[in-house]
Amino acid sequence: MVVHQFSWLDYFLFILMLLLSALVGVYYGIIKKQKTAADYLLGNKQMGILPISMSLVSSSLSGLAVLGVPADIYRYGVTYMLALLIFPLVILVGATIYIPVFYNLQITSTYEYLSLRFDKKNRIFASVLFTIQLLLFLPIVIYIPALALAQATGFNTHLITPIVCSVCIFYTTLGGLKAVVWTDALQFVVMVGSLLVVLVIGINSVGGFGVIFEKNYAGRRLDITFDLNPLTRDTFWTGTLANFFMFVNHFDINQSFVQKCLALPSFRAVKIALGLAIVGIMTIMASSMFTGLVMFAKYYKCDPLQRGSITNHDQLVPIFVMEEANFIPGLAGLFISGIFSAALSTLSAALNCLAATVYEDFISPFVSKSTSQERVSLYLKLLVVGIGVFSTLCVYIVEKLGSLLTLTVSFVGVTAGPLLGLFSVGMLIPMVNEKGALSGGVTSLVIMFWIVMKTQWYNFNKIITYPILPVSTDGCNSTITSNINATIMESAKILSNTTVVTAATEVPHPIYRVSIFWYTLIGLLIVFFVSILVSMFTKSNKPLKKDCIAPLVRRFLKIEEDGPPEYDTIDNALKLVNKR
Repeated sequence: MVVHQFSWLDYFLFILMLLLSALVGVYYGIIKKQKTAADYLLGNKQMGILPISMSLVSSSLSGLAVLGVPADIYRYGVTYMLALLIFPLVILVGATIYIPVFYNLQITSTYEYLSLRFDKKNRIFASVLFTIQLLLFLPIVIYIPALALAQATGFNTHLITPIVCSVCIFYTTLGGLKAVVWTDALQFVVMVGSLLVVLVIGINSVGGFGVIFEKNYAGRRLDITFDLNPLTRDTFWTGTLANFFMFVNHFDINQSFVQKCLALPSFRAVKIALGLAIVGIMTIMASSMFTGLVMFAKYYKCDPLQRGSITNHDQLVPIFVMEEANFIPGLAGLFISGIFSAALSTLSAALNCLAATVYEDFISPFVSKSTSQERVSLYLKLLVVGIGVFSTLCVYIVEKLGSLLTLTVSFVGVTAGPLLGLFSVGMLIPMVNEKGALSGGVTSLVIMFWIVMKTQWYNFNKIITYPILPVSTDGCNSTITSNINATIMESAKILSNTTVVTAATEVPHPIYRVSIFWYTLIGLLIVFFVSILVSMFTKSNKPLKKDCIAPLVRRFLKIEEDGPPEYDTIDNALKLVNKR
């Protein structure tokens, strides 16, 4: 692997970003001390629209958008860019269905909703799912920037990870949500600035837009298939329909995302912040995705992995930046700072909201009501430290598991469908009761856990692989061996991105070869089917509160404030139809 070197200016910019982030934590943790749990978790509901919208963008994307997405487009083509088409719809759905319910209920944890709509069992179940989801996701978030800095400097990821995570844990623990939001705003500026600068320089270096599209077309990176086969990894349908449900889970019901919306003083402010956030999200995602096309144009005839410059494709973006940065002092440091900014903002937001969820759902029932707010705030800070340390230690497992985007989508897929399903049936289907919801959630979790873990086992043992589009080393220098060229030519014979099964004693069932992007929708449909079925044969004596139903559905219901809805079961619905 080729190792490039940071200049003193690169180190200065990188250290400056970490120092400024730490100082924000000192300011809000010591100078403007957070005394109450509400202040620590929600900023006393007096946060500004602009910093919240910047924080929503910064913490929602993570370093995966900067490193994993361009590398995925380099290998599998432009299909993932179709997600840009559905981002506005994702935010619109959140602003009209999910977030109004959370905001009107004025809850600290989104999982409080499930106890209001169903019962405590559903709330605890969902909180456990969310905790598992973040504990699986956070090590990946941490590993991404460490990988980039290792490529840029030659430092060992095992050394980088604890140092940088300590800074994040420090400012999150001290400053609470206010520190998280303002560091996110700072890191948003660094992330956007670095992405755009590198993108402009990359476009220039490869010869402009015409060359980029010409080479990507020749390399089949612009191909889009409308194949309905769910075993095909990337199609028009995975890029739009499957990604829609995946992003609804990631944005609209995500505790971190919703928690920041709840920190705003009015729902009108929430709508404005969401509008600004979608512009920022689409700008960063479009820049990141187009970087993948620029990289392919640059390495069109000399793939860095095959020439031995990198050891896996997730290092593509760092080496691309380091090779382009030779002519501009400080550019490499700026970009690596941008990657760390994206990761730190996600990590800090996740630590803050996970601490809130764990405390509200697992600890507060055992804490005396007379406990002071200062003591509660201390408990929250200890939770942040504990979760942060655990996530840091798990990084050493993640580095052994493969592609970042594939790994993230797969792991999140275990819990994303069940979680989205629980909130969706709660807000959209009044007839679903607590027994039905819990049955649907548990069934979905068990099935998705088995599918994902079994698929990961097949992937780890190379029984199932996702063939990449053809690459070339024809333009590399003579040190590239003919054996490598032969390998590339062999991979170029693959004309489909359908999941491939290699020679093995065990032939995987087709369910384990389904595209990873369908996982959320599969889990969601299982919840809907089982919860409705069980609710048809069980009854609930719990009154349905109108504030627990999405506004779009609520207008069609006649709900008594202190009694059951007019049709909370199939039997009641049929009686109502017969009357009419």
